Amino acid sequence: MEHAIRRLLVSPEFLLRVERDPEGIAARTPYRISDVELASRLSFFLWSSIPDDELLDLAARRQLGTPANLARQVRRMLSDPRADAFVNNFAGQWLFLRNLAAAVPVQSVFPDFDDTLRQAFQKETELFFASIVREDRSALDLLRANHTFLNERLARHYGIPGVKGSHFRRVELPRDSMRLGLLGQGSILTVTSYPDRTSPVKRGKWILENLLGTPPPAPPANVPPFEQTATAKPRTIRERLESHRANPSCASCHRTMDGLGFTLENFNAVGAWREREVGGDVNAEGTMTDGQAAVGVGGLRAALLQHPDVFVQTLAEKLMTYGLGRGLQDYDMPVVRGVVRDASGQGRKFSALVMGIVKSTPFQLRRKSDS
Repeated sequence: MEHAIRRLLVSPEFLLRVERDPEGIAARTPYRISDVELASRLSFFLWSSIPDDELLDLAARRQLGTPANLARQVRRMLSDPRADAFVNNFAGQWLFLRNLAAAVPVQSVFPDFDDTLRQAFQKETELFFASIVREDRSALDLLRANHTFLNERLARHYGIPGVKGSHFRRVELPRDSMRLGLLGQGSILTVTSYPDRTSPVKRGKWILENLLGTPPPAPPANVPPFEQTATAKPRTIRERLESHRANPSCASCHRTMDGLGFTLENFNAVGAWREREVGGDVNAEGTMTDGQAAVGVGGLRAALLQHPDVFVQTLAEKLMTYGLGRGLQDYDMPVVRGVVRDASGQGRKFSALVMGIVKSTPFQLRRKSDS
């Protein structure tokens, strides 16, 4: 019995989702996958699990792939509690929430930070993302929605009054709140900081990769270290980065990353609002990649929303990467642009992005391997 179970547990068909090429098809020839394989791809995309009886029944009758049935199943699956796995896994991958557990802010610098606050950060972002998915809101609401989810501990950290108790509840925010959307949430602000200070570089890099879809190149070799030593007069992060950018090998990338990251400097390394930092008043003046000025988180948010399809395309790329389980290639980009174009005609609703990916050629077709 033990040997039989061992053999099962190491079988590729137990560990992996196996899709077998049909007979009689030439190597590297694309073909449409079966409805059963489509059901599997769909369930692992939206539930991170195997198909249920309803999906398998449609697949067995070869009716899952029809446009009406496919749309109906996507809506059903997104509203099902099992979609919590999609919310947690995709948000963890896209927004770097998986890194939150490893974030250890320096206790002497941030004495109020503890595991309770860390867990609250993650819960807020997961509940917020789930609300966008479940209510089928515009993808742009990820940047601009005027609600979040708080308990007393997190509300106190944010300086938001009137929230009592340990349970999370939906809280409406004023339109001028600095906490609108993802950019004001402690989870993201913490994973893009160092343990003892903020990092405009890490925050700018995160914005480039996850909101603008233009990751910076890798740093060159032998980059001089960021100034860490004390000076006669304490220097702000901005002043220290200006010295760092004086090196020509650093200037080109830092000019872009730092300009974006500076807009979030009013948030400290654990996401609390501040007006002063070590060395002086906080200066949250920044620039976008096209040179446009942006001041503070509000200026950054407004600048991002001026070009909505840039953000929506980045989100579509991240969703397709997650759904396919592979990195995207140049030949995938026309499909991504088509998904964004179709979703734009439907109010950029989240379900429209998911449906566009599910209907796409990369999701429904497979190329036979060379062997």
